[in-house]
Amino acid sequence: MYKTAIIGAGVIGAMTARRLAAYDAELIVLEKEADVAMGQSKANSGIVHAGFDPEPGSLKAKLNLKGNRMMEETCHQLGVNFRRNGSLVVAFSEEDKKTLKKLYDRGNINGVDGLRLISGEEAREIEKNLSESVKGALYAPSAGVVCPYDLTIEAMGNAMDNGAQLMTNFEVSSIKKKEGYYIIKATDGREIEAEYVVNCAGLYSDKIAAMAGDTSFHITPRAGEYMLLDKEAGYLTDATIFKVPDAMGKGVLATKTVDGNILLGPTSADRENREDDRVTHCGLDIVREKEKMFFDNVPFDKVITQFAGLRAHGDKGDFIINSPVPGFVNAAGIESPGLTSAPAAAIKIEEILIGTGFRAPMKKNYNPCREKVVRFRELSIHEKNALIRKNKDYGQMVCRCEEITKAEILQALRRNPKATDIDGVKRRTRSGMGRCQGGFCMPHVLEIIAEEQNKKPEEVTKKGGGSKILYGRVKGGAR
Repeated sequence: MYKTAIIGAGVIGAMTARRLAAYDAELIVLEKEADVAMGQSKANSGIVHAGFDPEPGSLKAKLNLKGNRMMEETCHQLGVNFRRNGSLVVAFSEEDKKTLKKLYDRGNINGVDGLRLISGEEAREIEKNLSESVKGALYAPSAGVVCPYDLTIEAMGNAMDNGAQLMTNFEVSSIKKKEGYYIIKATDGREIEAEYVVNCAGLYSDKIAAMAGDTSFHITPRAGEYMLLDKEAGYLTDATIFKVPDAMGKGVLATKTVDGNILLGPTSADRENREDDRVTHCGLDIVREKEKMFFDNVPFDKVITQFAGLRAHGDKGDFIINSPVPGFVNAAGIESPGLTSAPAAAIKIEEILIGTGFRAPMKKNYNPCREKVVRFRELSIHEKNALIRKNKDYGQMVCRCEEITKAEILQALRRNPKATDIDGVKRRTRSGMGRCQGGFCMPHVLEIIAEEQNKKPEEVTKKGGGSKILYGRVKGGAR
């Protein structure tokens, strides 16, 4: 019997696991996919919002501000790259300027530090490539960027290092309440028992809540389509650029990721299917047209990939973090600014659990920090040579675009939470994320995975399940 079971290994589930791993109590995280960060947490903008957008007094506003202020230290403890690049909400008309004033006033009520209303000229002093049609802006220096799957992976790894268990491919099919505990059953027949359950199931959080008897909210999948530009286009902007928001959200933006690429998008459109992450011609056309408002010359010839993410849009207008039934806590409807809010949301969930009766002693040896992953590309030539002398695998380059070595691939396969497939290695190391999108390195990564896991190459998948890369040999006979 576990003390607590967390359903969902996205950034909210991972941060909550990290928080609860400090207690001397059995903790397990259940994830329906083959890896962590496979839902909303793998396909979003990676922006740490300043906090001027949410309605004052809302849970979004409170957790956004607190999460923003926690993010730098959290990333430092987890060895995750974070950059406070600031954001600009730009106006193209007098009506837009009125909206900026409302956002400015709202941000001040929310307690956001350093907000300034500036002219178009001042905005172009901050970002020289902004269009002359920009008439003014709201500048928020406290905004930042982080890699969303890096943050999720390292938070979950930190929880596991402190004793938490992770069970993947566990798709919950039922939750039954017994006297003092819950029985959680998977579609494949596996069962676990836990005194407390935390619902961090993202797009499926309403369905998980319904299994526990709570039908008070509904989740709609809202799709956002993106374009990612090569690092050669990194000159376009350093700050995150927004247009004034509308009823569907913050709208299309432009930002430089923490790794130096330019990210354009997203669109915003509700979809019926919770797995529908298609990229459409219509969506990409919208991104192209909207981005032309920000900059006179957008280097669309530098696009290296397109993708779509789905966010869990709740029907309550705010984050849903509550305990509708004893021993069961919802963390649902966590759309933007969910990534920013994650460290603070974990504390909120912990407080609710304690309020429902959760009790356990604190671990004496709990460690909130992780040793930072070695990123070969970030080292000086002297540091690289010293590392190669210690470990020859750092001298074998696997991904030329992103400068990823064999040693880094092996580390991804051995460090909690361990990668098990091609995309798992990609998320942990960036192999395959460069301009060739894995054209050169994927066969080498596949070979390393097969050797490390003692598998046939045909058994290695792209992203778990039946996503095979190879189906057999055409030359050379049987292996």
